[in-house]
Amino acid sequence: MDATKTPQALRDAIDAGRTSIGIELGSTRIKAVLVGEDHAPLAAGTYDWENAYENGWWTYPLAQVEEGMRAAFASLAADVRAKHGTALRTTASIGLSGMMHGYLAFDADGALLVPFRTWRNNRTEAASVELTELFGYPIPQRWSIAHLRQAVLDREPHVPRIARLTTLAGYVHGRLTGRNALGVGEASGMFPIDLATKDYDAGRLAKFDALVAPQGYPWKLREILPDVLPAGADAGALTADGARWLDPTGTLAAGIPLCPPEGDAGTGMVATNAVRPRTGNVSAGTSVFAMIVLEKALAKAHPEIDLATTPAGDLVAMVHSSNCTSDYDAWLRLFAEALIALDLRVPKATLYDTLLGLALEGDPDAGGLVSYGYLAGEHLTHFSEGRPLFVRTPDAKFDLRNFMRVQLYASLGALRTGLDILFGEEGVRIDELRGHGGFFKAAKVGQAMMAAATGVPVSVLSTAGEGGAWGAALLASYRVRRADGEGLADFLDRRAFAGLATTVVQPDPLDVAGYDAFLARYRAGLAVERAAVDVLK
Repeated sequence: MDATKTPQALRDAIDAGRTSIGIELGSTRIKAVLVGEDHAPLAAGTYDWENAYENGWWTYPLAQVEEGMRAAFASLAADVRAKHGTALRTTASIGLSGMMHGYLAFDADGALLVPFRTWRNNRTEAASVELTELFGYPIPQRWSIAHLRQAVLDREPHVPRIARLTTLAGYVHGRLTGRNALGVGEASGMFPIDLATKDYDAGRLAKFDALVAPQGYPWKLREILPDVLPAGADAGALTADGARWLDPTGTLAAGIPLCPPEGDAGTGMVATNAVRPRTGNVSAGTSVFAMIVLEKALAKAHPEIDLATTPAGDLVAMVHSSNCTSDYDAWLRLFAEALIALDLRVPKATLYDTLLGLALEGDPDAGGLVSYGYLAGEHLTHFSEGRPLFVRTPDAKFDLRNFMRVQLYASLGALRTGLDILFGEEGVRIDELRGHGGFFKAAKVGQAMMAAATGVPVSVLSTAGEGGAWGAALLASYRVRRADGEGLADFLDRRAFAGLATTVVQPDPLDVAGYDAFLARYRAGLAVERAAVDVLK
């Protein structure tokens, strides 16, 4: 046995703080993970939550953010005690990740001015179109700057009182450290980044200030945005107040260094080791997004393609779809209810693996079925609202295998729309997509469906199930363990991913052709989805 892996050695490492913690605030759960010096997970904790739709906005109450962070950390500490027989008192570093974009505006006293507006809100189309034209740069509706501009256009009374604008990860980081800062990848989802300076683009900041000057606000945009930091930078340390906010028991010590907080896109890139050019990752869960690290800038701006950066500040093309697994999760819950009604108890994992596995036996084109899992709006196909919808013609081959396949196919329909622009119009090439998220939990099913939809090999690492929390822990480790001059990509290659097992699924030509046939129906049927939105109010 490796002497560093004995129970006593692991307990000693935890007690001495030779570990790192990563915490991610995802859309359906908050997860905390503790990793050792070799970056292998030692313990984990979770807290389940869901967004709420209140007064026309998708949101999470900040009181639940506090509750969830404390519960996830307490769950982690309990797992440490159960597995290693010791208390979680300290660690070498902490990393935070959260859902990107959105709108968290505070006044000078730190009071929240309006409820948190998440990335899922597609109510900023006027601002998005205006800023994209003004900047000559794609500004999606979910970006923080689009939310701010829309609030200006709508003459919302809170706007003059804004003293600080941030994201979910930035808010939590501020509670823990007192610092108003973001990692550059997260910041690139608030406002365009200048790749030379790794900071907000000064020219576009000036354009925005000129745009809102007639309103006479008492702030300039740069004054209310967080500081921008690259991976590895000093982003502050856990304060005494921050330690008590996270761990009310008082067990966790103050003074722990934190790395710059990143968005789920950035930690997804790190968790899949996709931070070099020609690498790409796809994170698929409640939403789905593909991040492609570019070899060069795109030929032109596309409203369907976001431009972001890696946590190290390299240019990334991002295709983001607001809807992925939520609708088929709802169908699977319905099937579970049917089983319970028949007095049949099937574990959730068994239900998912069995029913999703049937998709592999479906017809390549899903038997002529069509589905739209639009619980929310979908900017890639130009919907500000969504209506989950399943449609079939009388002669379609309607069976369970094809039904499950069309649910998986449909969850990638909007994503494929954006990838067609990158791979087709722009000629972007990648060697493979590296997958992570709930979509890939059923063995090889998600990979096969993703390969069919994208036409490229799809790999999943043995650590893919750890997700963004593990990516945040790797960034935390990089903050304190990197060698002088060691870049993030080299650190990941040498210290985190060397020797990790990888499963690769190649695209099956029959499935690729079948997906294309499905996609033709999907695009033609968008008129049906539009009618559903218009009629079902």
